[in-house]
Amino acid sequence: MLPDPGVCPSLAKDRAPRCALETFCRRIPVSAHLAGVGLLIAFLSTLGCFVRAPGMSMNMAEGDTLISVDYEIFGKVQGVFFRKYTQAEGKKLGLVGWVQNTDQGTVQGQLQGPISEVRHMQEWLETRGSPKSHIDRANFRNEKVIVKLDYSDFQIVK
Repeated sequence: MLPDPGVCPSLAKDRAPRCALETFCRRIPVSAHLAGVGLLIAFLSTLGCFVRAPGMSMNMAEGDTLISVDYEIFGKVQGVFFRKYTQAEGKKLGLVGWVQNTDQGTVQGQLQGPISEVRHMQEWLETRGSPKSHIDRANFRNEKVIVKLDYSDFQIVK
């Protein structure tokens, strides 16, 4: 239920204050409150953070920012089913993109999806990988906010 226009959302129905700034809050129209919250969310999203309102779930339908990031993983990551496990983890998280071996013995690719899920996948790539892999380091670059996904699936590139 939306608050009445001009009524501070921090006031209870009985007009009892729920915050210490009641006097200040009454002087600011609700539209200004909402605009400020929107600006804050947009600003934090550009920094790679995401703030959500209480009770709001994290999914794309409710505004989770989409990002794209390139990665390269160093260590014992070839010949240990790293690409297969990366594809499976990416699909499990609802991400799209690709993964491939390089001639230098690394694994590289691109991730796209909601920022919260991409962050989870980045952590997985840095610390877990496939059961027989040994990750020395992970490099992430070219991170950017995107409007739509460039891929429809998570592919292993041969």
